[in-house]
Amino acid sequence: MAEEIGSTVPRRQLGRLLRQFRNEAGVTLDAAAEALEYSRQKIWRLECGMGPVRVLDVKAMCELYGVSPEMTEAMRGLAAETKSKGWWHAYGDAVPSWFELYVGLESAAAHLRRYDESLIPGLFQTRQYAQAIYRLDRPHASEEDRDRAVEVRLQRQSLLTRRLPAAPNVAQMLSEAVLRRAVGDVRVMMTQLDHLLRLSDLPNVSLRVVPLAAGPHPGAVAGSFVILDFPSTKGGRAAPEPSVVYSESLTGALYLDKPDELQTYEAVWKGLDARALGEAESKDMVKHIIGEMRHD
Repeated sequence: MAEEIGSTVPRRQLGRLLRQFRNEAGVTLDAAAEALEYSRQKIWRLECGMGPVRVLDVKAMCELYGVSPEMTEAMRGLAAETKSKGWWHAYGDAVPSWFELYVGLESAAAHLRRYDESLIPGLFQTRQYAQAIYRLDRPHASEEDRDRAVEVRLQRQSLLTRRLPAAPNVAQMLSEAVLRRAVGDVRVMMTQLDHLLRLSDLPNVSLRVVPLAAGPHPGAVAGSFVILDFPSTKGGRAAPEPSVVYSESLTGALYLDKPDELQTYEAVWKGLDARALGEAESKDMVKHIIGEMRHD
């Protein structure tokens, strides 16, 4: 599993523990940096799970914070896991640094709840649809760079059907506008919507449409987002990774995991759930739109 999900979850777990023990010891970030002869930025990055961690650093920080030998040993084990690389590292800069964290979290998640307001999300895109998006998104990129970006997107889709670790359950809600917004030519859109229907038949995928007739709703204000929930680790003996909300923009992304932030998006999801069509009705709508395209 480490090779599949990379180091994302161990980095975040270790970072939270380092911050927790520093705070419990009453040591400020600046005091820790001075005592360890580290830069303040280095400790901040380690606590945010933004890079691999040396076992030596964990040992030094645990000694400073008075962490028990048993917990220190467990954290040393996590530090070793932070050096694992996920499959996406093979694609180099085709995966932007701000998106790399999401790919790792997505690979580790047990449950994804997505709402998309504007476009078919990457997990469900066909090659032709993805190519059309990247021509718009990266107009100055070379064809080779765009092709590599498309390959990353297609590779990500394998998590929908993987066997080990078990494929996540994906609850996908789409605005009706997504289905009607032309990307590429009519053939590209018809193929894309057919593909969407096939994926919705997977046992771990639920597709629902929020019709335009539902009127204004919380998702229209929130925009596209993903709520990621994670499995328990080590046979259920350890607490699961806390849920994260991911919201993407043109040049970066937000990762929200504070309780009030999660509650806000849970409320948005609940509002969407109340307005969305059922799975069967949603499939009927997709088929109806394909029929409209076929007869235009």
